[in-house]
Amino acid sequence: MLVAVLIANPDRPAITDAVLAEARRVLSSEHPARILHREVAAEVLVEGGAAQERELAERLRAALGPEPIDVAVLPADAHRRKRLFLADMDSTMIEQECIDELAGTLGLKDHVAAITERAMRGEIAFEPALRERVALLKDIPVGVVDGLIADTLSLTPGGRTLVGTMAAHGAHTCLVSGGFTLFTGPIAAMLGFAEHRSNRLGIAGNKLDGTVEDPIVGKAEKRATLIELRTKLGLQPAETLAVGDGANDLDMLGEAGLGVAFRAKPAVAAAARARVEHGDLTALLYLQGFSAAEFVG
Repeated sequence: MLVAVLIANPDRPAITDAVLAEARRVLSSEHPARILHREVAAEVLVEGGAAQERELAERLRAALGPEPIDVAVLPADAHRRKRLFLADMDSTMIEQECIDELAGTLGLKDHVAAITERAMRGEIAFEPALRERVALLKDIPVGVVDGLIADTLSLTPGGRTLVGTMAAHGAHTCLVSGGFTLFTGPIAAMLGFAEHRSNRLGIAGNKLDGTVEDPIVGKAEKRATLIELRTKLGLQPAETLAVGDGANDLDMLGEAGLGVAFRAKPAVAAAARARVEHGDLTALLYLQGFSAAEFVG
């Protein structure tokens, strides 16, 4: 048995009775729709197996056309609610790229952002691109980070609720980023993550020295973190969830029982099992079958 999940942004409700009727018709489902949040999220049971997931999702997207609705077709099984959650930070749990904002304090934001974009699209290797960008940050005072967190960075809507609800239902949560501990520590605390993993910047005299310590947290390390935590917790692969937007998230998303591309680069959206383009981060709760009445935070 499969479940088709339809999700809209809470600020732009779009899951009407007509949409649900059309979804049931397209899916040839006789099951009544289950409302997860009125006009924001609903799901419909569908007969079928894993081989039909992508085909049914594409068929439903085509039928809904330009409607601002995210669609996913997933197994309706006992592991639907995940017990381990790993999340990327930049452009996922927060709306900015921290390294670009740091570069902005030197007037280099556009230059560094162009490199970041190419790395996130998978056009250039992540590790050398990171070292190249970090070298440009030399001599930035460490205290600048506190100001960026306070005045520039913004949490992606729904993030606190996503992390809080999963934690309240027994999931272990980890923020895993190709960014820097100077940011992931405070951001993880703000969002309620149990732990965080990211890169350490070299510091000398209370200023960045233009280096990043090994090993670099890139594509391979993100996947390795998922496997490490999954093994430590004694979980099956199907009990894990990961979310990200860039090419360095691809291996982590592929390793997770449910990998979600959140407002992601095209190659990531195409590869991920589910993608969210319209909803906020609470979409990941709806994908797991949570109703809005169960949300925490």
